Amino acid sequence: MIKFDEIIKYAQDYANAMGPKKIAVANAQDEDVLKAIKEAVNENICKPILVGDADKITELAETVELDLNNIDIIDEKDGNEACRKAVELVSSGKADIVMKGLIDTSIILKAVLDKEIGLRTGNVLSHAAVFSVDTYHKFFIVTDAAMSIAPDAEEKRQIIENTLTLSRALGAQLPKVAVICAKEKVNPKMPATLDAQELVQMQKDGKITGCIIEGPYALDNAISKEAAEVKGIKGEAAGDADILLMPDIEAGNVLYKALTYLANAENAGIILGAKAPIVLTSRADSDKAKLNSIALSVLCSSFKGE
Repeated sequence: MIKFDEIIKYAQDYANAMGPKKIAVANAQDEDVLKAIKEAVNENICKPILVGDADKITELAETVELDLNNIDIIDEKDGNEACRKAVELVSSGKADIVMKGLIDTSIILKAVLDKEIGLRTGNVLSHAAVFSVDTYHKFFIVTDAAMSIAPDAEEKRQIIENTLTLSRALGAQLPKVAVICAKEKVNPKMPATLDAQELVQMQKDGKITGCIIEGPYALDNAISKEAAEVKGIKGEAAGDADILLMPDIEAGNVLYKALTYLANAENAGIILGAKAPIVLTSRADSDKAKLNSIALSVLCSSFKGE
């Protein structure tokens, strides 16, 4: 896969063959979210279950022209309870994916991490942004640009592990992880380079499996074979990275927004590290990015089930 239309087509084919994945939307009375759900339903890539204020959902559905026939609505006017019910639908096997509606991220994540009804796995939760740009030959993943503020080496290990299944679902049999820093050499004054050194050693020691980890890499070395050759870097991930592991949330967020707004890159993003994908779209996301994110969650969910 190299284009998001292929992911959407995969989700459609999966729905036709196996039945659509069910997506539980927490506090669904949000116009932008319902627009995204409308597009997903029209493309036949998922079956939504809308949890929230039924009266407001119905009113907004009319506004965005979302046909509610054959769509289940669970009336729950309390936002906290709506999140719990949406998460419980997934943990009980009645739905496959959680999507955030009109609610603070912290509230839905609290439900996701609830010990009784939640979707804990033991790993940290992390954000994975998938990008398609004309100047790169395949999808690549930027992680983490939205969840982990300043992860240490152990948390970065978990972020890598969270992302591997998604990368394989996109076609990378042995994902190549480039640990991004400001330079290519380990410098004791630059903690990110020390983390890169430690992560590379973890992979050599068998503590991280199913991928290739290299670094520290400056960004150009990870995405440009020419730049890597000039600097004498001959690693397998050099110029061919599948996953860009960012040093912290600030670097990740800047790269994410630079690609989106300056490079006009197509993108999608989901939260990983739970037992099921979590879709958290932003109001600033384009309609296409929201549809891409839903389709990506279907791909990730169905791949885990294979």
